[in-house]
Amino acid sequence: MGSERSAVDLTNDSYVIVISFKSSTERYYRDKTGWLKVSTRGRKFRATAEQVLNHVLPALAGIKPNVTIKVEHKEPTRPRRRTPAA
Repeated sequence: MGSERSAVDLTNDSYVIVISFKSSTERYYRDKTGWLKVSTRGRKFRATAEQVLNHVLPALAGIKPNVTIKVEHKEPTRPRRRTPAA
């Protein structure tokens, strides 16, 4: 085993929260402006961190039946550095 590990981005903008209901799925993620909710139909809505928690916590607590929650890690999109032309 090597002692060197590649750096993993653990900031909020490196996660997608997926909440699945019986017949729909919602996704929550952060962009440059803040939290964004994407509905089953693909519509996008701005959300505060408190609104995201209000949707996530009942699912995690098992209060809502037939609801599953999954968190996916992704590397955030960052602007690429331009390299000088040779």
